[in-house]
Amino acid sequence: MSEARLAAVVIDAASLAPGGPEVEQEREIAIADLLEANSFAPAGGEGGPYRLRIAREDNRLVLEVSGPGYNRAHGLSLTPFRGVIRDYFMVCDSYFDAVRGSSPQQIEALDMGRRGLHNEGSELLRERLAGKIDTDHDTARRLFTLICALHRRAPQ
Repeated sequence: MSEARLAAVVIDAASLAPGGPEVEQEREIAIADLLEANSFAPAGGEGGPYRLRIAREDNRLVLEVSGPGYNRAHGLSLTPFRGVIRDYFMVCDSYFDAVRGSSPQQIEALDMGRRGLHNEGSELLRERLAGKIDTDHDTARRLFTLICALHRRAPQ
């Protein structure tokens, strides 16, 4: 197994959107999926493994990465992600509603839209991380899932 990977992910609880038990479980699953398989290579890093601390400060996502000979924080504006995250949540909500009573064709169409937005978000993340952190497509998808889970609020 390559050492250019994440071995730990910690979320700054103070910067999270308010969430209930379901939202907390979604976040834990996103972290577990990310840690299960990932490729994570910060520019200038010595190979890892790395620890990632994620925080939200104002309208920025802060990725604090530490590992052998490496300790840096990378800030990403969340503005470019707003539309994709909003659309992703909207399609996910529609998908889960459809599963309860829509036709298989409607469910499949919504699932394709959901996956397409997920891919769009992960590609945007890879673009925003270019020159800072190199990830493969699957790791970027898992990171995007985690970013979405950080934005998810408890049902009202």
